Amino acid sequence: MTTVRPEPTFLGMPPFPEAAHAALANPQLRANMRNATHTIRARRAAVVDEVPDWEKLRLAGAAIKDDVLAHLPRYLEQLEAAVTAAGGTVHWARDAAEANAIVVDIARGHGTDEVVKIKSMATQEIGLNNALAAAGIHAWETDLAELIVQLGHDLPSHILVPAIHRNRREIRDIFRDEMGNAGRPAPENLSDRPADLAEASRRHLREKFLRAKVAVSGANFAVAETGTVCVVESEGNGRMCLTLPDVLVTVMGIEKLLPTWQDMEVFLQLLPRSSTGERMNPYTSMWTGVTEGDGPRVFHLILLDNGRTDVLADPEGRQALRCIRCSACLNVCPVYERVGGHAYGSVYPGPIGAILTPQLRGINQHEVDEQTASLPYASTLCGACFEACPVRIDIPAILTRQRAQLTDLGRAPAQRGEKAAMKAAEWVFGQPWRLGLAQHAASFSRHFIGRKGHIGKVPRLLAGPLAGWTASRDAPAAPPESFRSWFKRTDGGLTEGDPASAGPPEALLEEQ
Repeated sequence: MTTVRPEPTFLGMPPFPEAAHAALANPQLRANMRNATHTIRARRAAVVDEVPDWEKLRLAGAAIKDDVLAHLPRYLEQLEAAVTAAGGTVHWARDAAEANAIVVDIARGHGTDEVVKIKSMATQEIGLNNALAAAGIHAWETDLAELIVQLGHDLPSHILVPAIHRNRREIRDIFRDEMGNAGRPAPENLSDRPADLAEASRRHLREKFLRAKVAVSGANFAVAETGTVCVVESEGNGRMCLTLPDVLVTVMGIEKLLPTWQDMEVFLQLLPRSSTGERMNPYTSMWTGVTEGDGPRVFHLILLDNGRTDVLADPEGRQALRCIRCSACLNVCPVYERVGGHAYGSVYPGPIGAILTPQLRGINQHEVDEQTASLPYASTLCGACFEACPVRIDIPAILTRQRAQLTDLGRAPAQRGEKAAMKAAEWVFGQPWRLGLAQHAASFSRHFIGRKGHIGKVPRLLAGPLAGWTASRDAPAAPPESFRSWFKRTDGGLTEGDPASAGPPEALLEEQ
């Protein structure tokens, strides 16, 4: 049996500013990210423009998910009953450890030391591959991008395209060097043509599909009224996992529910357009329990909490659980485009990861770690993510709320200079005479740095860190006289040629 090394994890990752600084220094990464995100963004825009009622679909998607979250216990019990009636087995997992233990027990119970896997964010979240490896069970990724990440001993950097940070030449080298250590080797003369890379992965995976007894999947959706589980994909590898092995184990976050079969119509329009820029997914697989003579003989559904009920308890933050993992917010985010997904230190990168990861880990806990506390600041708050989100998650609003929570806990990752500036501002605004003195000083500064009415480039020796601002833009100079001074000198504008001289302020208000 061939083996692979244990997979890396996000544990011990530095705070976002440090990781982002390192990523920005990698020109190849930035080029790869820009090319990939702009391509996906353009494709998405084209197919979304074809739908005249796109905004109504977004509103419908948000409303359906909010209904699920408002009645989650009832829908989960309904799903459990439907899956059980169809011959499946339902397990409840409070956290990652319980979910991993269930999968390990199932694999061992069927006498296998390997499983094939469909791309799944939930299994990445709980670290399933490493848990299986610790139990002596090999987990083989079958999604092409996940295979690239696994063979490259790498970490995923995108929700939809985990290997988005790699280009074709890098992928070719990974296949040449590592495929032989995990099964069928790549052809010696492998080129970097996409068709050749796909063919090499197809031949490498085929033997694994044919001998696998157990497959593990995630779920895009599950229908409470029928017990139907749905997985959408673009390659067909998932279809092989869902039909060939005797045993299928699905790990699904408890928020992935839809109430009725009819609700699926909305999301099968929203998801493919938002994620891959396609009108529909090439492979949409649905199954309900087990069926004699078709597909796996045994089906296990693991309902994963792992912090989701804590998120549900937050009336404003719970909207993050609407997420359908389309990655649209990543592809429009100016921060993600420049630093990639690894900088976020989580399986959920980008804007949605910046809010969801702290929620799942417990942002309100006093022991929140520095890396988690840095994520709500990994955004410009430009709002592009909200505009792109197919279920209208107001990510900027949640980010600002989380920043306030971290500030209240004293965990906001402010720089020393920023803290000193805030302390100085507190002192100045503490007394009227201090504020007046500061305003006079600002007006006097015009004689040195604002003679033309604006502040141009200021030497670093004079402005310190603020010199970086003036190096690329002008700022208006302080006025010759502060409003406070003007108001006192003119008795509120009554003693000089000013519109206020027409009468007291009350009269002006009445006229308006």
